Amino acid sequence: MKIYTKKGDLGETSLFGGQRLSKHHLRIESYGTVDELNAHVGVVRDSLEDQSLRDLLKRIQDTLFVLGGILASAPGKRPDYLLVKEAEIDLLEKTIDEMEETLPPLKSFILPGGHTVVSHCHVARCVCRRAERRVVGLATEEEVDPLVIKYLNRLSDFLFVLSRKIGQDLGVDEVEWKSR
Repeated sequence: MKIYTKKGDLGETSLFGGQRLSKHHLRIESYGTVDELNAHVGVVRDSLEDQSLRDLLKRIQDTLFVLGGILASAPGKRPDYLLVKEAEIDLLEKTIDEMEETLPPLKSFILPGGHTVVSHCHVARCVCRRAERRVVGLATEEEVDPLVIKYLNRLSDFLFVLSRKIGQDLGVDEVEWKSR
């Protein structure tokens, strides 16, 4: 199978189910941004030594791939195997709570930085927020599984806390924002 089909040369692409849309359509922007997020999560995963965190980030990538598939499906044409489960959101919340138990309370805003991996977590968090905004925008026009939005919202929180936890594990100070 060739990687190129030439079917998108005029600026359109196909959804699961066969519907064709312009590549600038909000649905395409939504799943494209989820794909971009998945790539950033992969960079974070590949930068870590901790196997349990690497495994968790791989699971998150698997879930993001499913979310992308959901968003890439024409309304009413989503395959049954593409669904996000509440258990994935519960796992994020449980992990956030566990990480926060070891972290000092926040006393100021935190700036991205301090270590490359910490910064990559923040980039992933920002892309996650953008993906969430795109999906919320799509939901104003078409039906979107509410768990997709909920998962992205919780994932951005997870990525923020993960950045703090990784910084703590690496022994680097958080970069606090200071008002001038």
